[in-house]
Amino acid sequence: MNTIPTIRIAGAALLLASALTAPAFARDAAYDILIKGGTIVDGSGLAAYRGDVAIAGGHIAAVGDLGSAKAAKTIDAAGLVVSPGFINIHSHAEPEGMATAVNMLTQGVTTEIINADGGGGTDIAVQLPEMAANGLAENVGAYTGFNAVWRAAMGDRDVRPTAAQIADMQAAIEKNLKAGAWGVASGLDYRPSYYAKAEEVIEIVSVAKPWRTNFPNHDRLRPEDNLSSFKGMEETVAIAEKAGLVPVITHIKSAGKERGGAAKVLEMVSAATARGTWTAIDIYPYLAGQTALQAFLVPGWAADGGRDAMLARFKDPKLRPQLVEAAEYAMETRLGGAEGIALPDLGKRLTDIMAEDNVRAGEAVLRTLEKDPFTRANMTFGDEKDVVAFLKYPDTAVACDCGAAVKNRGHPRYFGSFPKILGHYVRDTGTITMEDAVRKMSALPAAIIGMVDRGHIAPGMRADVTLFDPKTVRDHATFDAPTLPSDGIRHVIVNGVPALADGAATGAKSGAVLLRDAHMPSRPMNSTAKARSFTASGQSADYTVSVAASQGAGERFAKGTVNLTDAKSGTVWTADSLGIVQTTKGWASVTAVLKDKAGNRKPATLTLDRADGGAETPVISLAFGNAPAAVLPAKGTVKAE
Repeated sequence: MNTIPTIRIAGAALLLASALTAPAFARDAAYDILIKGGTIVDGSGLAAYRGDVAIAGGHIAAVGDLGSAKAAKTIDAAGLVVSPGFINIHSHAEPEGMATAVNMLTQGVTTEIINADGGGGTDIAVQLPEMAANGLAENVGAYTGFNAVWRAAMGDRDVRPTAAQIADMQAAIEKNLKAGAWGVASGLDYRPSYYAKAEEVIEIVSVAKPWRTNFPNHDRLRPEDNLSSFKGMEETVAIAEKAGLVPVITHIKSAGKERGGAAKVLEMVSAATARGTWTAIDIYPYLAGQTALQAFLVPGWAADGGRDAMLARFKDPKLRPQLVEAAEYAMETRLGGAEGIALPDLGKRLTDIMAEDNVRAGEAVLRTLEKDPFTRANMTFGDEKDVVAFLKYPDTAVACDCGAAVKNRGHPRYFGSFPKILGHYVRDTGTITMEDAVRKMSALPAAIIGMVDRGHIAPGMRADVTLFDPKTVRDHATFDAPTLPSDGIRHVIVNGVPALADGAATGAKSGAVLLRDAHMPSRPMNSTAKARSFTASGQSADYTVSVAASQGAGERFAKGTVNLTDAKSGTVWTADSLGIVQTTKGWASVTAVLKDKAGNRKPATLTLDRADGGAETPVISLAFGNAPAAVLPAKGTVKAE
């Protein structure tokens, strides 16, 4: 990866698997950080175990019983869970928040992927350095936003794109993928991309098919479908399937009159996966979301042309009654009525304005927007039984629909999402196991977007690590007090540097801009119940490399060999320890710690790609140490049960 600069908790009981001894550095090695005696929940979904984690040079150097190993800094992790840093794949982080990211670090988050819902800039090569301008307390990557690209080409009008405009939008998306985007994010429920026809979206985003990436979409609810969230989710899957991308139903919900419909949704998702279109989900643990008041309550035709045109229609005496009716229909159908709408910017509920002005709900919406078209709303949409059902689904990741922020954003998800999963849904209710919760916050989101060297506690992985107290981790933020910090996240390490120590931010700015390359496909996680292996060899002017790695069912780490020769120095490197093998069709990757004859050690990520018998020549992508990945012509095979 390029960068710029199951444990179950029942009450207080902690059930552990037997301790595991993993391949390690030499026992007298000096590390940067040594995490001693923690309960390791490694992201794979396998049972927790007691052990140590050593960090050196920004990577995980060793895992297991490290005995008397020494380090510049030792963290006593007795009583704490040691997990991969959490990856938020639906982020609305703000540039001014990224330098400190206290609200995210105290949730255990180490990486955020911005431009969710299709927003952001049209050029991530410009946007990401701007995000990093004041330093990064956590890592950041970006999607390419469909909405941003559509708006740049089409403006705010409901008009059809020309062939030239479609070509321009395709070019913008492809440019961002080449620049390192982690997928094509969309929010078809938001204007003006709301006006895009499904076939137009498919034609535009299909340019991303060769990149084997993902399409997270805020599903579009249309009057012609009776504002059905189910129909919107079906559309997300259909667009991605026809475009050759991985569908991701983002911040999933069965809303309004469809509350209680989780089983139907999951049947649809499972059917897509069964026919070969693997479909993923992300969720946050709240029954109300937040967006602009006008976004869901003003019909599309009324917003055609932008904000000024919308406000002008509000003043039209012939149109205003229609707009009032449309807003009330949307409230009843999507939200269950006006009672579920709070206005955090005003410190009121919509029903307060209705009472103050003695007006009906739709009129209260229009009056509020006439005073401030940017008014935000917290809108109740969900059902707790649906949240539980969605959360239990194996391919549901946890993402907060929040991000690093300095100001009060008016929703508790900005401070409480990830701890709420660990406290309420794991410890208090036993909805999911600790192992599965951590998997849904780390390795699964990494696989969805294509990351290969984060999301697991394993040798050679990047050292993004979160330590939390399973007995005390808990959210405190509420809709009335949305900035109350969570408890229980004790330490967070970002790229090998402590960013949170004893629950307090250190001020370190060790985050990096993370860029995806063409050899990082979106993919399902490998089942720990199935074996997988690969062999590969390749040569370039700089390196000669061969690898044979296998990981059996239920095994925590891979076994095998790596031989790497640096052509310039003649140094030969071999495997000291292997991390995990990840596979999908024609593709496999393994992290490792390599050593030379002098005892020097370096991390490596070795990826075999295009080994599916197709027309393209297989390659090995080699990320060695902290150098950019090198790509070598190769041959190899991938086997997976």
